[in-house]
Amino acid sequence: MTGFRKVEMVEVGPRDGLQNEAAVVATADKAELVRRALAYGVRRIEVTSFVNPKKVPQLADAEELVALLPDRDDVTYIGLVLNRRGAERALATGRIDELGAVCVTSDTFGIRNQGQSSAESLAAAAEIVGLAKAAGRGGQITIATAFGCPFEGEIAAARVVEMAKRAADAAPREVALADTIGVGVPAQVAELVGRVREAIAPLPVRVHFHNTRGSGLANVWAAVGEGAASVDAALGGLGGCPFAPGAAGNVATEDVAYMLERSGVATGLALPGAVEAAGWFTGVMGRPLPAMVSKAPAFPPPAA
Repeated sequence: MTGFRKVEMVEVGPRDGLQNEAAVVATADKAELVRRALAYGVRRIEVTSFVNPKKVPQLADAEELVALLPDRDDVTYIGLVLNRRGAERALATGRIDELGAVCVTSDTFGIRNQGQSSAESLAAAAEIVGLAKAAGRGGQITIATAFGCPFEGEIAAARVVEMAKRAADAAPREVALADTIGVGVPAQVAELVGRVREAIAPLPVRVHFHNTRGSGLANVWAAVGEGAASVDAALGGLGGCPFAPGAAGNVATEDVAYMLERSGVATGLALPGAVEAAGWFTGVMGRPLPAMVSKAPAFPPPAA
C-alpha cells in the first residue's frame, strides 16, 4: 500500500445512483438524500446532471433540486454537464460550485451517450472547465470508458494516458478515470492509475467504479494504493448508465468507507450515519439495495 492514508469520498448517489432508475424519485427525497450525506460527513457531492430531460427524465428537476440544497460554505456541490448549454444552466442556478465534464475514450460510446466523437467530447470538456473557471467555479474532467467500452471492447492504456494529458491541459481540478461498465480488474486499475497519476502530476486522480462484475471494491483498493486522491461512491450501491448496456451499480459508499477505514485509510465519513441513511434510502426505493455493509451486523459490535 503506497498510496494516501486519507482519501476524499465523493458521493454520487443523487446523480449517478438515480439516473438509471425507472421510477422517478421525488425531488424532496433527493434533497433529503443530500442532507443525510452531509450529515454522515460528505463534503463533496454530485447532486444532479444538467442534461436533456427527455433523455434522462429522472434528472429533469435539476434546477428545482438545487434550489432546495442546504447553503453550506464547507460543501462542494457538483453538477454534471455534457455541453455548453448544460454548463450555462448549471451556472445560472448560482448554487453549483463545480462543473463535472465528461469525455469518452470510444467514438461509438461517445456518439451514443453524448452525440460526440471522442475528440469532440474532449474538446467540449475543456470548454466546460473554461466556462466554470471564468464564472469563478471549479471544473473537473472525467474520462469515461477508461477501462473498457461496451461497444468497442478493450481500450489501450496508452490512449487513456494521452487523453488524460490533454484533459490536464485545461487545468481542471482533477482528472477522473471511470469504469463506466464495470469491466476493470485490480491489476489493470493499478497500472492505469499509476501511469495517469505520473502523467498529469501534480493534478490529482479521482476514480469511479461500477461493481458490475464484483470487482469494484478490489479496484478501489488498487487505485488508492497507486495514489488516487478521491473515490466516487453511491449510497446503497445504486447506479448505472442509460447508454451503457448492463452497467450495474456504483461501488457503495458504506462498503468503500468500511473497507478503507478498517484498513487505516481515513475517509472523513461516519459509517454508522451512512448505514442509517442507507436504511432510510432503502425505504425510499422500496427494495433492497446492492450494498453489503448496511445489511450486515455492525462491527465492531456496539458496547453492551
